Amino acid sequence: MGKQATEMLKGVLEGIVLAILAMRPAYGYEITAGLRDRGFADIAEGTVYALLVRIEQRGLVDVEKVPSEKGPPRKVYSLNASGHDALAEFWKTWSFLSERLEQLHRIGEGT
Repeated sequence: MGKQATEMLKGVLEGIVLAILAMRPAYGYEITAGLRDRGFADIAEGTVYALLVRIEQRGLVDVEKVPSEKGPPRKVYSLNASGHDALAEFWKTWSFLSERLEQLHRIGEGT
């Protein structure tokens, strides 16, 4: 992934992670694996964990410590009401931006 794509992804990664958590609760590694399965292979685990700390501090997720067969308990993140509101706002903003960008793209190509 090029530098421009990486920078653009940073701007929308929170919304992507919230969308993944809207499907079901997950722990950090599951979220990272889900991103990779969806084609976001260049996202480092550390980036995801830092983002999870931020969304937890902002009160967008509930966190439950679940025992793990290997090592310490896992923190399982689930989207709460504030997280669902933030995700709805993300999709609203995404729709607005993507429509405007598509208009610019069409105009730029002369179609």
